[in-house]
Amino acid sequence: MKYITFAVPCYNSQDYMERCINSLVRGGEDVEVLVIDDGSMDSTGEIADAYEKKYPGIVKAVHQENGGHGAGVNKGLELAQGQYYKVVDSDDWVEESAYKKLLAKVKEFCDAGRPGEMPDLFICNYVYNHLDEGTSREMNYRNVFPADTLCTWNDINHFSPSQYLIMHALVYRTEVLHQSGVRLPEHTFYVDNLFAYQPLPYVKKLYYMDIALYQYYLGREDQSVNEKVLMRRIDQQIRVTELVAQCMDLDEVAEQYPKLAVYMRRNISIMMAISSIHLLLINSKEAYTKKKNLWSGIKSNDRRLYYRLKFGTISGLTDLPGKLGGKLTIGGYRLAKKVYQFQ
Repeated sequence: MKYITFAVPCYNSQDYMERCINSLVRGGEDVEVLVIDDGSMDSTGEIADAYEKKYPGIVKAVHQENGGHGAGVNKGLELAQGQYYKVVDSDDWVEESAYKKLLAKVKEFCDAGRPGEMPDLFICNYVYNHLDEGTSREMNYRNVFPADTLCTWNDINHFSPSQYLIMHALVYRTEVLHQSGVRLPEHTFYVDNLFAYQPLPYVKKLYYMDIALYQYYLGREDQSVNEKVLMRRIDQQIRVTELVAQCMDLDEVAEQYPKLAVYMRRNISIMMAISSIHLLLINSKEAYTKKKNLWSGIKSNDRRLYYRLKFGTISGLTDLPGKLGGKLTIGGYRLAKKVYQFQ
């Protein structure tokens, strides 16, 4: 049995993918590592093939035409044999001791042979590593979830303003992902937001481990979270924001999991804020039109959600009227960026 499938989408990743793969193969025969070469034009494919040869039955090299990060995640999910599914970006890695603890807990649940008592989602901490600066910052959920306890969304506490569930923190049960129908658009950045959102209502039981598993590298100039890069790719950020806002009826979610619905609504608010702020940073007539259309689209699709976002969450503060409103929004963004040290 493969307990965890790790998908590693790679595109021109020759300079850093080995650190990632080396951290994953430590799981041995209990895991499978799908190294997905997404039409790379460097030595990524050859490196993937070499790992498959070196670790037969553990590493599988998958070659496909370029479709973007979402295509890599989709292909990994399509091929996954593991009971659980985890995406690890090729420039990131997992911490060894935390990895061993996670794998041991996954095996414990799976080997117990009680499917109804298996977590649909494992949640772990993750670490922002500014390697060029020699600094790191761990993001945890100690105030949100009871540690080492099988629970439901109705057992959680409130998220703080800087906390939200991102792909790096999540290890879904593979079957839950299939049930959710999540499929990421190709040739689009920021699709990890959809992956970390759409399956959540299908999670009946979850398990939080207070371990710093995922090591997230920050600092490359071409990273999608880089502010200048995000501004260039703003249309893709808008597209994903719209997909997230439209993929789930939060009123239905609230009937069973009211706390989850509150979190999911806040997640849309954060994405709306990111899109709105970066459109303000672009500061062009076209950008202001896109911002107006984004908010209008939310209103036409779900008026109740629109008014909650506009007047009841942080995103409403990014849609203040006039030039003064825009300046206030940018000022608040700069302050938050300094405090929370995001890109």
